[in-house]
Amino acid sequence: MKIRFAKQQDLPELVEIYNQAVLTKCTAVLEVVRVEDRQAWFVDHPQEKYPIIVAEAENVVLGYLNLSAYRPGRSALKHTAEVSYFVDYEHHQQGVASALMEACIEMCPHLEIKTLFAILLESNASSISLLKKFKFEQWAHLPDVAEISGVEVSQVYFGRQLKK
Repeated sequence: MKIRFAKQQDLPELVEIYNQAVLTKCTAVLEVVRVEDRQAWFVDHPQEKYPIIVAEAENVVLGYLNLSAYRPGRSALKHTAEVSYFVDYEHHQQGVASALMEACIEMCPHLEIKTLFAILLESNASSISLLKKFKFEQWAHLPDVAEISGVEVSQVYFGRQLKK
């Protein structure tokens, strides 16, 4: 497995992987997205600050992780980023998310990121397990803030300080 920066030509595969999470209700986005819908998102993730990285094997994208600005325009928060990651369902439980998270944490000092956090649905047990494995702690609980298929679902924030 190779970890590398995402390229424009990866976007269809990234969208396909993201839509797996949408269709299985593992994210708060409820509508399937199209490649055109994610074009601006892709552009908003420059390698030098908020990259998208992919895990690839045999020229197939297995999953991806991206860093996003937290509250853009507020310079006091410039060293904080949100991390999101998605793995193709055919490649779950194969170490893809762990490899992506490890690469992300390693690149954060170069990106001048000192704090990472993830926002996820409380029901996403596998994601919570991954975050705990990488020493993230639960920082917030937003009770019943999402509604998915008529069911209220809580969101949780997991965070980690990387300064040390």
